[in-house]
Amino acid sequence: MKKRPVGFRPRVQALPSVAAEPNQRWATDLCRIWAGQDDLGHLALVMDCCTRELLGRHLSRSGKSKTDESALEHALIHRFGCLGRVPQRFLLRSDNGLVFTSHSYTALVKRYGLQQEFITPYTRGRTGWWRGWATP
Repeated sequence: MKKRPVGFRPRVQALPSVAAEPNQRWATDLCRIWAGQDDLGHLALVMDCCTRELLGRHLSRSGKSKTDESALEHALIHRFGCLGRVPQRFLLRSDNGLVFTSHSYTALVKRYGLQQEFITPYTRGRTGWWRGWATP
């Protein structure tokens, strides 16, 4: 069984994920969805916490870090028009999944100039990530 390396992960308090303006905090997650008979797909989503706009998504058969890396790159292209360092550094909030703590994903986040933030385990309902999809 794969074990996560023990190290520092910047945690946030269990407070609602409220951003005062766009591009202040983005949230990302990876989930498994039913994709046919005896088949599962993995869906990666990236959302702006202020506008609740879905910025990037990627559907894949595998739940590897490349799935969420692709969703993040689609979000950056959607919001800024190109790939590269962001004009102003902002927070990218996620859970502590192996995908988000992998070397390739954390290197990609740093390369684009984002600050990664991990939610406290078992606080899904208090993070605000899932609230307000219909209304900003």
